[in-house]
Amino acid sequence: MDMAELGPILDRYGISVCGGWHSGRLLEGDIGAEKERIRPMMDFFIAAGAPCIVYGEIAGAIQGERSAPLTTRPRIADDERMRAYGRTMTAFAEWCAEEGMPIAYHHHMGAVIETEAELDGLMSQSGEALRLAYDTGHLAFAGGDGLRVIERHRERLGHIHTKDVRQGVVDGLDRSRESFLDAVIKGAFTVPGDGDLDFETIVGRLAEVGYEGWFVVEAEQDPVPNPPLEMAKKGHAELRRVMAKAGYKVTQ
Repeated sequence: MDMAELGPILDRYGISVCGGWHSGRLLEGDIGAEKERIRPMMDFFIAAGAPCIVYGEIAGAIQGERSAPLTTRPRIADDERMRAYGRTMTAFAEWCAEEGMPIAYHHHMGAVIETEAELDGLMSQSGEALRLAYDTGHLAFAGGDGLRVIERHRERLGHIHTKDVRQGVVDGLDRSRESFLDAVIKGAFTVPGDGDLDFETIVGRLAEVGYEGWFVVEAEQDPVPNPPLEMAKKGHAELRRVMAKAGYKVTQ
């Protein structure tokens, strides 16, 4: 699809492209190959006026493997490897920005940057061109402190995914036996207002640190017990409520 086809549809409904996921492999170190892989998406997003591309590292990742327990995800072995990965991500982010489409890094369950400590490590070893796609649900699932991440990386926030968690499901997982997809099917994630995260506080803190940009409602869920349209409406209503309370003016 290109903007000649999509543009009139977006205009008809008064909507725009808010960003999208790129499955990256820069952990393997080949920037040239990654530039070729992302180029078609970059050109389309530039034409669409999208704010950013969300970069998700999939090299070695297990989030799509039902048979892979959560404990078997990849890890960066030491500080030197993290420094090298940070340098690679910085160089790639700088190139993307120069080409007209910034990227925001998405920490993710089952991937090499999953925990708060790993996220802090990458941010400390990368340059300002690499922005952060902060996902409330993935960070909570990984045991991180969302408010601390907002404060620590307030200058690097580039995109926000508002995903809720059902903490009882998360706490009940056997991570040595169950996979990320098992967790999704069990209902670990849901939309804002249907789980246990305090979005009034989260969004209020984002307003306090001056974040302005997209807030995306999402949740990886089994669509049978969680009808997508119904859940999207519920998440949207809750997000609009807490954004209004935080003083945000919604323009899209």
